[in-house]
Amino acid sequence: MARTWFVTGATRGIGAEIVKGALAAGDRVVATGRDTAKIADRFDAGPDRLLAIALDVTDAAQTAAAVEAAVAGFGGIDILVNNAGYGQLGLFEESDPADIAQQFATNVFGLFGVTRAALPVMRRQRSGRIFNLSSIAGLRGGPGASIYCASKHAVEGFSEALAQEVAPFGVHVTLIEPGVFRTDFLDPSSARFNGNAIPDYAEAAAGLRSAYRARNHQQPGDPAKLAQAILTLASTDSPPIRFVAGPDAVDLLETKIGKLKSDLDAWRALSIGTDGSW
Repeated sequence: MARTWFVTGATRGIGAEIVKGALAAGDRVVATGRDTAKIADRFDAGPDRLLAIALDVTDAAQTAAAVEAAVAGFGGIDILVNNAGYGQLGLFEESDPADIAQQFATNVFGLFGVTRAALPVMRRQRSGRIFNLSSIAGLRGGPGASIYCASKHAVEGFSEALAQEVAPFGVHVTLIEPGVFRTDFLDPSSARFNGNAIPDYAEAAAGLRSAYRARNHQQPGDPAKLAQAILTLASTDSPPIRFVAGPDAVDLLETKIGKLKSDLDAWRALSIGTDGSW
């Protein structure tokens, strides 16, 4: 039976590959993004298979209207992919509060809003899949991306808690944690850089920008293969709460698990000695 996907940030990158893969699998797709013309130009599917809807995830009214249109057009939403987002990059002290607010408005509160709008549909169905696009930045903080990392860490905590809240209704939540994939993430059209230059950070900031430029469109990860992995997870009876994508992501998670265990063991006595002697 054909399923209905609702994909945010579907105009390019991983989101576009998920739309392509779902259509190839015979499913229906509600593909959303700021520019619906790009969606219509990219995918050759009729209105019975593809519904392109303009959506800025920071706009609550647009979000509600998009979900209503999905239900009206296809009868429900089986799989939600919260993919829309971007990277606010640079050193924290050089960041602007307005840029921080916008990063969270899109990556965190936008994701919250779309999920909040879709959940009543899934609860009524007593079934659904939610894929929240996180990142290795949600597993480990790194210099030059503190704001972006913070937003993805927020998505991680939210998703872990939400998964437990909605499980009784047959709704599964999975975090997708990609490593470095060959998308437009580091393009000027996508990434945004902190602009409050501080002389003490000049050398570090220049080094980070140079590293980002060198990596742009040279990343090893294949978005089409990640999309196929997500399609596989969408058909799995018991999907994981976390799915790391890419050898770099696997290595990072294994290293972090080891460091967490090492720190826990090293400080165990001090940790468990904080109870009172009531």
